[in-house]
Amino acid sequence: MRYRYDSEQVEVYDATTCTLQRHVTIPGLGTSYGLAACAHYQCLYASDWTNRILRAELAGSNAVKEWSVASSPRGLSVNKAHNVVVACSGAKKVQEYTTHGTLVREISLQNALTVPWHAVQLSTGDYVVSQDTSPGEVSVVGVDGQVVRRYRPSGLGEMKDPRSLAVTKNDDIFVADCDNNRILSLNSSLSCAHELALPVDGGIERPYGLCLDEARGRLYIGEGNPQRRVLVFDGIRL
Repeated sequence: MRYRYDSEQVEVYDATTCTLQRHVTIPGLGTSYGLAACAHYQCLYASDWTNRILRAELAGSNAVKEWSVASSPRGLSVNKAHNVVVACSGAKKVQEYTTHGTLVREISLQNALTVPWHAVQLSTGDYVVSQDTSPGEVSVVGVDGQVVRRYRPSGLGEMKDPRSLAVTKNDDIFVADCDNNRILSLNSSLSCAHELALPVDGGIERPYGLCLDEARGRLYIGEGNPQRRVLVFDGIRL
């Protein structure tokens, strides 16, 4: 899926052929910084800059539901409980909601991260969170908001405005290191990292969104300005 910037439409592509299938219209959706699809509930979530999450049915009625969240919602993810997780950068919080918009958990990051961009729950119950700053940071935090561990750059240099994350079943992590124009691969302990060698003419430009299809060994990368491409890579291994 790809969001058409500053519009009410999300493009839906076939996962095998990568061809455009249809558009999903979400009435009222303004500027969105996060999308997440849930196969269990057959729905699409989008964060909206007016401090909302909008939920669109992908089958049947195409009904749209919305609810308020904390300030400046950014990246979204869906956890194993089929709940939606939102990183709220303005409030410095991670919030978890049921598919019906009921708040399950709220984690304050006041003493941990200042600009959280994307949060994904790990198999341990902790959350890996990216911080959209330069130098940037990727950390694992507990449900109490305390940092469990941080990635500390070594030979790869500092991250610059890391955005989206993608997590494998083994809790290894891909990071869209946006202003460094690269994708990093981190192990689950955040002790080891390497840059993915991805064949792209001219290189990747401002990677913004990530989606990992682990069954196919496929990684999708959404670029920001100026290209705004969706790049698809097969044979991805950590």
